[in-house]
Amino acid sequence: MKKAGLRTLYFCLALIITLSLAAGSVYATNGYFAHGYSIKNKSLAGAGTALALDSLSASTNPAAMALVGNRLDLGLSVFNPNREYTVTGSPSGPPYFGLAQGTIVSTAEWFVIPGFGYNRMMDENYSLGVSVYGNGGMNTDYSTNTFYGSNPTGVDLMQLFIVPTYARKINSKHAIGFSPIIAYQRFMARGLEQFESSSFEPTKLTNNGYESAYGLGARVGYLGEVMPGLRVGASYQTRILMNEFDKYAGLFAEHGDFDIPPTWNVGVAYDIIPALTAVFDIQAIYYSDIDSVGNPLLPNIATPATPLGTDKGAGFGWEDMIIFKAGVQWASNEEWTWRAGYSYGEQPIPSSEMMFNILAPGVIEQHVTAGFTKKLPNNQEIDVSVMRALSNDISGPNTMEAPGAQTITLEMDQWEFSVGYSKSF
Repeated sequence: MKKAGLRTLYFCLALIITLSLAAGSVYATNGYFAHGYSIKNKSLAGAGTALALDSLSASTNPAAMALVGNRLDLGLSVFNPNREYTVTGSPSGPPYFGLAQGTIVSTAEWFVIPGFGYNRMMDENYSLGVSVYGNGGMNTDYSTNTFYGSNPTGVDLMQLFIVPTYARKINSKHAIGFSPIIAYQRFMARGLEQFESSSFEPTKLTNNGYESAYGLGARVGYLGEVMPGLRVGASYQTRILMNEFDKYAGLFAEHGDFDIPPTWNVGVAYDIIPALTAVFDIQAIYYSDIDSVGNPLLPNIATPATPLGTDKGAGFGWEDMIIFKAGVQWASNEEWTWRAGYSYGEQPIPSSEMMFNILAPGVIEQHVTAGFTKKLPNNQEIDVSVMRALSNDISGPNTMEAPGAQTITLEMDQWEFSVGYSKSF
């Protein structure tokens, strides 16, 4: 590779990482995983395990990187999550933990999310590339003392992934890929002082500013054409082992541990006609494997042997997710390609876990997406995507109140507008 090309690559990579950190939370919609990562992938509602799209394909299936050629992809999304909680029923007073009645809306509404990918074919059979993208979604900013602590109340989680990839063609129709994953997390919690008596380390529970954590994991993948026009793909991402959030060792189970759960994808892509391709994916995310996310609130928080921060300390009670994604891609001519998608996954919060999930109301289940690619001279492209996460709400009892006294409802809807630039060379 020419030195000028290397300098351009390093500059773009440094810029995207800087923008990702400056942007704060990178919001997501399948729990706290994004519905898609590249602009093309977002337009298909995240489907594409069996479709080689661009140099961010390693976020879904690293094997696709052997099939996308030499290219650079940059993306920028503007994300609008609208989240709120509603408490109905009067608080009973001590010894119960009732909340003030009313509807409270999280204030921060617009966020910028960058993404980056670069891939280079080292010869006709194998490629080296790098992808940078993010997750998040456990973010709230309520301008009130929800839990009778300080004002505002909320949490802020950001996850950033730097993913170098090696991919190789087994033959002209099949490829495999491997991606080590370098992960960075940043977290902050505010307004949780009333839970100090239930914490193993009350000084490391809340209002300690941002704390960072680093970790490693890996993803492997396969993509192949099993018959003319029909491709299948599969990938598996390991649990990403992170070091602990020391400042929040009294909040998260296992003394501040917040590993990133394992996930897998399988998918098919079928060319109905040469210009029209249908894709279908299934994704599983194992939130329950992570104690700080999957442990239930009760009885853990009310049991003297399992205060917050211990191995069995209370979490958010999240269950595993299975997400179904479908999309179509139509090349209407040599210059224009159109995409649309839909995904559904039952949200991970059971009705018995309303109290803590006021902080993380990840209740979205349906995404509707659309977008296009416009080819430009000199092997350049412009990508555009729009995502609408349909409004969803769940309700359940305040389990720290007298039985039947209060109901908590969590609600969220989202918009995302994305634009990208790509160049093949």
